[in-house]
Amino acid sequence: MGVKAMLPSYELGFYALVVTCAVLYSGSGIFEASRDSMNRKAFRDGIKPGWHYFGRKMDVADFEWVMWFTSFRNIIIFALSGHVLFGKICSMTVPQHRAVMYMIYGALAVLASMGLVYLMIILSHCLLLYSVALAKQRWLCYVAGLCCLASFKVEPFGSWQSGFVTGAFDLQDVLFYGGCTFTIMRCMSFALESSDREQGIYSVFDLLKYNFYLPFFFFGPVMTFDQFHAQVSTRELRRKDHEMKSIRVNALLHLGAIVAVDIFFHFFYILTLPSDLKFVTRLSDWSLAGLAYSNLVYDWVKAAVMFGVINTIARLDHLDPPQPPKCITMLYIFAETHFDRGINDWLCKYVYDHIGENHDNILKELVASISTFAITTLWLGPCEVVYIWSLFNCFGLNFELWVQKFFQLGPFAKLEAKLSGAMSRRIRAAFGAVNFWAIVLYNILALNSLEFALLVTKRLLVLGFPVSTLSIWFITYCGVQLIKERERVLALQEEDKGDKAKLE
Repeated sequence: MGVKAMLPSYELGFYALVVTCAVLYSGSGIFEASRDSMNRKAFRDGIKPGWHYFGRKMDVADFEWVMWFTSFRNIIIFALSGHVLFGKICSMTVPQHRAVMYMIYGALAVLASMGLVYLMIILSHCLLLYSVALAKQRWLCYVAGLCCLASFKVEPFGSWQSGFVTGAFDLQDVLFYGGCTFTIMRCMSFALESSDREQGIYSVFDLLKYNFYLPFFFFGPVMTFDQFHAQVSTRELRRKDHEMKSIRVNALLHLGAIVAVDIFFHFFYILTLPSDLKFVTRLSDWSLAGLAYSNLVYDWVKAAVMFGVINTIARLDHLDPPQPPKCITMLYIFAETHFDRGINDWLCKYVYDHIGENHDNILKELVASISTFAITTLWLGPCEVVYIWSLFNCFGLNFELWVQKFFQLGPFAKLEAKLSGAMSRRIRAAFGAVNFWAIVLYNILALNSLEFALLVTKRLLVLGFPVSTLSIWFITYCGVQLIKERERVLALQEEDKGDKAKLE
């Protein structure tokens, strides 16, 4: 109830005004803190010379972002440009064999960048999991796949395998573990899909074509084998209406996002500030809340840019890859919180939905979420922060179902039935605001540090109570109402499309 309920336009306008003013006020506090801390000795490693003519230095605390646009920039441009050119030639000349051509190009690129030993390690894991797939036993595929994944994420096995790769360069560790772990996830998808196939098994050649598609190889996203195999097997390559225009627009948007982040990092040191807890404690509650939220937004932007660029290449190859993650600003439900939609789709298909089924049973949901986060913990690399992050997010996911079941009980259901749709929406938004900040606080554990997460939690819930706590809750409530309004509009648009399709 209350999903499609409409609120008065003046009420929505008031919510938008409150959120806008709060963001500007919080942003001004972060800007002043960034300006005042630009020359602090504690920030020397995180802030480097930038735009001298503006008198600004740049936040370079994010290793991945700096890596992409400095040491890895030329490699990305060269490898992906070659793939696009090679893929275009193949699509025009031998469309029926394009998957083979992609595999050859990808394997040669991996060989050139990482060496023969690394390629042999990848092939050995592929052959091992292919052999397991021949048994057509799902449980065996899970055990073998997770053991292979653990061999890269658990010491000393990971260091032992990486030790075989001779030579050293800045990106060796990143490319080694990225390519290996994504390979294991792809091989598990292949093995599980082969186990479910009624007649025979897919060939090892299909696995190699799937794994060595270069745009996905080192950094994902993971596209499940059934989807990849069906799409690359299509011989008639046709573009949808206005598809090339959409690809060009998305490419320009990603370029604009890169420029915007570069500008942002010259004026807001959101990544370096949390590293100095003594300095952060002097910030106001509003600035601290904005700093925590900004870190989540930035991490989403980073994921959206990385996967967006890769997806653009894949779409040029006539594939329909997993979409970038849903913007964190539009989230207030734990079930929709993810920064890698490819991994999320993989986990949902093979673990979460497989065990939890329709996610209506509390016990099955608990088992499904625990299993999902156990695999996610292994994927991220077991350590104290990851354990805490997994525990809290697993609890949040289940707590949503517990609260939903509780309010579906007779007395509460009857009470809500007596309320108007607008009032039901307001009540739900109040709970959604609490959930929103639970998502923020739980996820800055992994993005920053446990100490910073504890500091933000203490300031907003204990030291800032009641003024800061209730004020930020109300502002978040206004934001959730704007999210719900967008969801309402999208739901109505989907209904209109469905009605038009029925008439046609």
